[in-house]
Amino acid sequence: MLIHVKKSAKIQSENRVFLVRNLSELKKLNLSTKEGAYFVAELKDNKWAFTNNAGVFTFVCIVEKLSDCKGREAARKHGFSVYEVAKNKCKNLSIISDSAAGVELFAEGLSLSSYRFEKYLSKDRKEKTTLSKVTTTNADADLKSVSNIIDATVWSRDLVNEPLSYLTATKLSEEIKEKCGKAGVKVEVFKKSKIESLKMGGLLAVNKGSIDPPTFTILEWKPKKVLNSKPIVLVGKGIVYDTGGLSLKPTANSMDFMKSDMGGAAAMVGATLAIAKLKLPLHVITLIPATDNRPGGNAYVPGDIVTMFDGTTVEVLNTDAEGRMVLADALAYAKKYDPELVIDGATLTGSAARAIGIFGICAMGNALKKEFALLDKAGMQSHDRIVQFPFWDDYAEEMKSPIADLNNLGSPYAGLITAGKFLEHFTDYPYIHLDIAGPTFMHKRDNYRGLGGTGAGVRLLAEFFRSKANELKK
Repeated sequence: MLIHVKKSAKIQSENRVFLVRNLSELKKLNLSTKEGAYFVAELKDNKWAFTNNAGVFTFVCIVEKLSDCKGREAARKHGFSVYEVAKNKCKNLSIISDSAAGVELFAEGLSLSSYRFEKYLSKDRKEKTTLSKVTTTNADADLKSVSNIIDATVWSRDLVNEPLSYLTATKLSEEIKEKCGKAGVKVEVFKKSKIESLKMGGLLAVNKGSIDPPTFTILEWKPKKVLNSKPIVLVGKGIVYDTGGLSLKPTANSMDFMKSDMGGAAAMVGATLAIAKLKLPLHVITLIPATDNRPGGNAYVPGDIVTMFDGTTVEVLNTDAEGRMVLADALAYAKKYDPELVIDGATLTGSAARAIGIFGICAMGNALKKEFALLDKAGMQSHDRIVQFPFWDDYAEEMKSPIADLNNLGSPYAGLITAGKFLEHFTDYPYIHLDIAGPTFMHKRDNYRGLGGTGAGVRLLAEFFRSKANELKK
């Protein structure tokens, strides 16, 4: 059961969580002499501690420097730590703090920690928890916004965790239409015949080995009074499963989690849902090209030359470099909107994961420095951090082909950047590329990010668009 923290005019439970800025604030709490002494001793070396007095739990967490990325993340992790203790020990919890930001961050960590993907587990295999209600007396905490972003992140996690046996490209488009449609987002789905009429050669080529049709989903959030004169376009890689095609993935276990190769699509539709639920006054369009990549009877092969949506010819050197093929068509399609900015998200390259591991998102592009600065700040606020990589034109040389306009592979060096330069070819607008291959899927439980899909990119973009809206209001 996903737990959302709610407001209450009075303390609802004997089980209490105190969020304090430092040890001196312990004096303000209604603790017994014995409890107070215990917490003073424990919190000298730790940032959180708890007591269990005949089944009544008291937690004390130190939340400090909440304007700092490290301090904000510590508050979220306190939410995880408390949840892990309380989930089977308490029915209810009351959070007591005069820090609205502290409560919001703690609530975010606790709620995301309560997520489990249990759809396919038998009843006796599902996690048994007693904790069902968490409240706070802090009237200033913006818990509605926290809950909206959590819901979007959790939906993104669900999509990533779903297997191909359920989440085909068609099903993905249906899920998007149902979920985002309810939030007021306009959703249109192009089926295979429409994609063929548009001559989206990259998407169609990758789909040739599959018995399931591709989809191209367009989402539009445009409330009555928007602040941006041109739309911002999001593009997400929707490879619902990736075998590598005929360039079959060679390494051990490399296909075991390839249901997560649509993590970019999940991030972008999750961000769109968050924007809609937050009712941000921005015009945002999201494009999701989707298919699986299989080595079926008519699969595209190394050596093929594919004509893309914009007429560019691409020599296929490796069918496992398929994400850039489908994204390229969507990026070229985005030109029709004359966008202010385009951001794509994709689990695009293993080299991105090797570069910075699971700890951040690789970012690059030709957008203005102020856009990257805003994105970087959003990453620090959400701890969904970015690392900006160079985007020099030298890297584009690696993508040239002697027999076509481009090749889809490049050299073995700087693969995450050359992939980005390949994509840039299909743009004529300010552009940011996010390679989220590292943090999208956890193979073991990682704090509040959990096990499996993490929803990487959703909180980053939600914070980015909130900041964007605030900036435009000035």
